[in-house]
Parts: sequence; structure tokens; C-alpha cells
Amino acid sequence: MQVYVELAIVENFCMDFTLLACSKFLTKNICSFRRIAAGSALGAGFAVVFPLFGLTGAWAVAVKIASGLALAALAGRFPSAKAYIKFAAAFLALSFLLGGALIAVFSLTGTEYSADVGYILSSVPVGIPMFFAMVLALLCRALAKKFIARHKSGTLRCVIYRGDKKVEQYGFFDSGNHVYVSGAPVSVISAAAAAYVVDGSELKESVKVRTVTGEKCMKIFTADKIEIYNGEEAHTINCVKIGISPRGISRAVLHPDLDTWQ
Repeated sequence: MQVYVELAIVENFCMDFTLLACSKFLTKNICSFRRIAAGSALGAGFAVVFPLFGLTGAWAVAVKIASGLALAALAGRFPSAKAYIKFAAAFLALSFLLGGALIAVFSLTGTEYSADVGYILSSVPVGIPMFFAMVLALLCRALAKKFIARHKSGTLRCVIYRGDKKVEQYGFFDSGNHVYVSGAPVSVISAAAAAYVVDGSELKESVKVRTVTGEKCMKIFTADKIEIYNGEEAHTINCVKIGISPRGISRAVLHPDLDTWQ
């Protein structure tokens, strides 16, 4: 029994992680993979204890949908209710589509099914190979990003909005920018540029960053939106974290997570 519980936890974690990650990509949610992992862990725990409830029929469906909504709320980052609805709808839709597809495929092929374990593919629960396939795809995507970034010329024009103020900057995506605050990626601009949209003395949020002279605190504010232009093509991202550089910089340092052209 202990072996089954451990296997069930791993399988359901892998399945939920895969579905939540796909929902992130479909809806362009800015949540971190740490949040997705936390949601997946909750989902795995729920999946193991759910059979103990003894629910069937409409009640079982309702509880599963409610758990899916809770997973989406924990895993994603939402600047608005609309963003949550999109993310949750994508997660539930993918879950139902996957469930239906598995039932159809394995019923047609006569693959073994156990009510307590799930469909078996080459003696391995399907969630695990799906998870590793997704990890491989993410690794390939990351390598492609690095390759493209090295061969990508250019300075990009961006406009940062906060309230009725805005500032235009030229910047670049820096693959070495690994700054996050509460799971959100942080782009960096100069203090002079930030002064056009915010009073730095009033900011309370900050994050520690390492510089050549040691560790320093960088003040953070949330921009209403940022428009990033790649030639004539523009992409708008809402609720973006912007850091004010503790040293002088001439261009905006855009976080690579905001690069949607990869």
C-alpha cells in the first residue's frame, strides 16, 4: 500500500505539473515554476485522499472542479479576475481533454486500466512519461532561447506606464537577469528614468541584488503595463515589476521571461 501511495503522489504531481505548465504557456501567465510545483503538490495530495471521501456522480465531479479551481488559484499569478478565469479555464479544459483522450485511446487499444492506479503505459503511469516529455521540451526551448539571444541584435524600444505617467526607454533582454520578487520577474531601469513615473522615496518594496561591489537593495515598483516593441510588432504585458538600478545604467534591462518572441 505504501508503494502505491508514493507512486500515486509522483504520478499525480507529474500530471498536474504538466497541465499547469501548459496552461501557463497557453495563457501567457507570468507565474513561476515554483508556484506551479506548489500547486502540483497540493493536487497530488488531494488526489491521494479523494478516494477516501467515497463521493460518486455529480458530487465527485463538483469536488474535482473545485479542486481544479483551487490549484489554478495557487499556481498562477493574476493581475485581474479575467486573468484567473482564463488560467483556470485552460487548466480545466486541458484536464478534461486529456482525460477523454486517454479513455478513448486506451479503450481502443485495450490497454490495462486499474481503478486505483490509472492507465498503464509500458508498466509506467502515463503522468510520469508526459512530465519528462514536457521537461525535455522545456530544456529544448531554453537552449533555443539562449541560442537566439546570442544572435539577436538589438535594442528594443519599450514604454512603461504607471497611472497617467509613462516613460520611454531603449533596452535589451538580458539572459543573465535572474531577479524575481514574489515569483514575478523584475526588469530594471535607471533612477532617472524611474523618476518620470514614480517617486522613489515613497517606495517600500525592494529586493536584494548582487553587484560587482557587493549585495545591495534595489527598490521595486509595479508598472501598470509595459509595451515592448520589436520593430513594428508590439507586445503589452500588464502588472510588471520594475526595479530601480542602484547604479547608473543607460538602457533598460528587460527580464528574459518577458520575451514572447522566442
